Amino acid sequence: MRDDLLYQLLADAVLMLHALVVAFVVGGLVFVVIGNLRNWRWVNALWFRLAHLGAIALVVAEAWLGVACPLTTLEMGLRANAGASTYNGSFIEHWLQRLLYYEAPSWVFALCYSLFGLLVLAAWWYFPPASKHRCNENDA
Repeated sequence: MRDDLLYQLLADAVLMLHALVVAFVVGGLVFVVIGNLRNWRWVNALWFRLAHLGAIALVVAEAWLGVACPLTTLEMGLRANAGASTYNGSFIEHWLQRLLYYEAPSWVFALCYSLFGLLVLAAWWYFPPASKHRCNENDA
């Protein structure tokens, strides 16, 4: 396999991973709210809630510190090694980039991520994660 094709495929894989992380952050909050309204116990599992809180905390911290997402940096590096532009390429690259990347001042992203992070914290407070003790009580 040619090196440039390998780098292009790896970049597409990183882009898909990035889309999955975004889906987890956004969809995770949706699942927490809907799941609690429908009594889905798994949405309050401590591991799930901690992973979700950690993910949005990382996004908010990156935005406030002006740090590029490591997945974006990795993807762009792989595309550069492939000799590809970051604006054209495979079908997957084209459509996922349209979904993930927007043009706006950095303060807009920091504000949006921070507001979303506050929603996650509000959900944490309103629908607290299940502790080990609470899980055992519910099973009895």
